[in-house]
Amino acid sequence: MPTWITLPRSEGTTSRQAHTDLPAGSFERELGKEGFFGPATQMYHRHPPTGWVEFEGPLRPRAFDSTKLDAATATPWDASQLLGNDHVMIRFWRTDQSMDHLVRNADGDELLFIHQGEAELFCDYGHLSIREGDYVMLPRGTMWRIETAAPLSMLLIEATNDSFTLPDKGIVGQHAIFDPAVLDTPQIDDQFHAQQSSQVRWRVAVKRRNQFSAITYPFNPLDAIGWHGTLMPLRVNWRDIRPLMSHRYHLPPSAHATFVSSRFVVCTFCPRPMESDPGALKVPFFHSNDDYDEVLFYHMGEFFSRDNIHPGMMSFHPSGFPHGPHPRALAAGVKTERKATNEVAVMIDTRDALLIAPQAEAIEWKDYVNSWKG
Repeated sequence: MPTWITLPRSEGTTSRQAHTDLPAGSFERELGKEGFFGPATQMYHRHPPTGWVEFEGPLRPRAFDSTKLDAATATPWDASQLLGNDHVMIRFWRTDQSMDHLVRNADGDELLFIHQGEAELFCDYGHLSIREGDYVMLPRGTMWRIETAAPLSMLLIEATNDSFTLPDKGIVGQHAIFDPAVLDTPQIDDQFHAQQSSQVRWRVAVKRRNQFSAITYPFNPLDAIGWHGTLMPLRVNWRDIRPLMSHRYHLPPSAHATFVSSRFVVCTFCPRPMESDPGALKVPFFHSNDDYDEVLFYHMGEFFSRDNIHPGMMSFHPSGFPHGPHPRALAAGVKTERKATNEVAVMIDTRDALLIAPQAEAIEWKDYVNSWKG
């Protein structure tokens, strides 16, 4: 870990505590390092830091609408790539049929977030039922396929050449956010044994360095009779997550970390009570998170910091400019109109700049940059 230069100072008119009791008429902006995990300073402004009237050049807030990706495909390898860099790939997959082949990602661990539908997942380790709201973490090299009788859509997050781990929960203890006991693992059950009976040829489509190869067997290679060890797929639903909260202080996104990789973090925003202390911020604070790019996938509910956003949309705030709540959300937070949030969203914060794929540009909401104008 770096040895940060830390010289705490206070200059001019400030609050005593970050995110609470702001000076009258001021707007707080946090300038931080390492995606809320490093040193930070709170700046107090006369005007909203997002009060721009014009944006020029390639750097700007972006938003994409996955509901416009209506084409269903038979394999996750045909999923629509949206964003990515050397350390993460973010795709969106719609399918309406059971897979007639297996897939294996040899490039890194894969995290599935089920946006809509339900299905049966079969892999090396056994059988898992999956449904809306599930995260399914598949270790690198896992063979898998799904059987579904209804349309299914999911966000695919690849930790390229890397692994997913659980976050360090620090002083709140190992059972905070979610108890590891709620993590489900595949079972070698009757359904798994039943699918082994097929002796037809099975093809495995392998992705390695974003190139595809096929391995064909004269039998079903998902033929395990047992396993033991510490490496395995995991499933957790957002409903099993009990978010950290403070009635007197708006917690940063890092408090909601769900999975961590070396160069990015996945957080989950779940319904929770709003801060009740009169002086506490009720919406996310303006921030200049200049070490990270920020992606938010909106899964369900009403998104209390955004206007004109519906489930299935994805916002992208590259580092380099401040961002924060929309004007109406900020005004509602000041009035404390809501007693609780009801949003579910997946956040992906990446240490390295993300590139936008052509498929994402085709579904972009071009006017998103102007949505802070009120």
